[in-house]
Amino acid sequence: MIETNVSRHHETFLQVVQSYYQLTKPRIIPLLLITTAGSMWIASSGEVDPLLLLATLAGGTFAAASAQVINCVYDRDIDYDMERTRHRPMPSGRIQGRDAIIFAIALAIISFTLLTVCANLLAAMLAMSGIAFYVLIYTHWLKRHSTQNIVIGGAAGAIPALVGWAAVTNSLSLTAWLIFAIVFVWTPPHFWSLALMIKDDYAKVGVPMLPVVAGSEPTVKQIWWYTLVTVAASLLLVYPLHASGIVYACVALGLGSVFIQKAWKLLNNPEDRTLARGMFLYSISYMMLLCLTMVIDSLPLTHNVINFAVSKFHFIG
Repeated sequence: MIETNVSRHHETFLQVVQSYYQLTKPRIIPLLLITTAGSMWIASSGEVDPLLLLATLAGGTFAAASAQVINCVYDRDIDYDMERTRHRPMPSGRIQGRDAIIFAIALAIISFTLLTVCANLLAAMLAMSGIAFYVLIYTHWLKRHSTQNIVIGGAAGAIPALVGWAAVTNSLSLTAWLIFAIVFVWTPPHFWSLALMIKDDYAKVGVPMLPVVAGSEPTVKQIWWYTLVTVAASLLLVYPLHASGIVYACVALGLGSVFIQKAWKLLNNPEDRTLARGMFLYSISYMMLLCLTMVIDSLPLTHNVINFAVSKFHFIG
């Protein structure tokens, strides 16, 4: 009997931990972290301090988790009405609002402390501004009141790039703001593709996502234009800023070509949810691979290999 009670207690504890973990929407966070890492590697010319990297990514994780928890508390009413979110910890009643808010505050304090101590105050303040923007501007003001919720709200998801740059340099340069802009203009085609897939859910709860208010055709036109701007912005790192080199340029062109191709197919088939799903999934891969290439391109080893290859080419010539 004692063993059975202990087993049940252990199972209950694990369920509570799992519920709090789910509250942070962990699937969203890795994408934010890779933009942070890409920015850090460019800022440090490929030589990031491992401890600084670890601390910054951890601080960014806690900040993003805090914002997501507050979002879950605020949106628990509509989450209950939407089929895909009904079983989240808040609408299902597994976690109470007060406990979730305490959890969010604790996460924010840990994030601020970690970034201030291990990086600098600028990085910590930017992380806190990301939480504030996501909660106050996107969740509270825009999400339920404007079709531009994703466009303006995308700034919250782009702030981690600034956090990463500030953590390394204790400043913000034009390159940092360009990486921010790349993520910012990438967000609409990324999220509107998802919104096309689940627009019925959004319509049910009265959230004015663009596909719900304007329809599929105007939405895919916006996706098309934002995709073109995203690809063009990604190439500005190569010229005129010269922040990235030939490896990044080639990969960015390749990734961008596929991104544009998918947006074009969707533009010509606005009601095809399979194409919308493909666009959504590729947009994730696009951003992750783009940032990974920022890292690879910035490494001194990459520059050495390219310089060696160029010298050999000149020698043969």
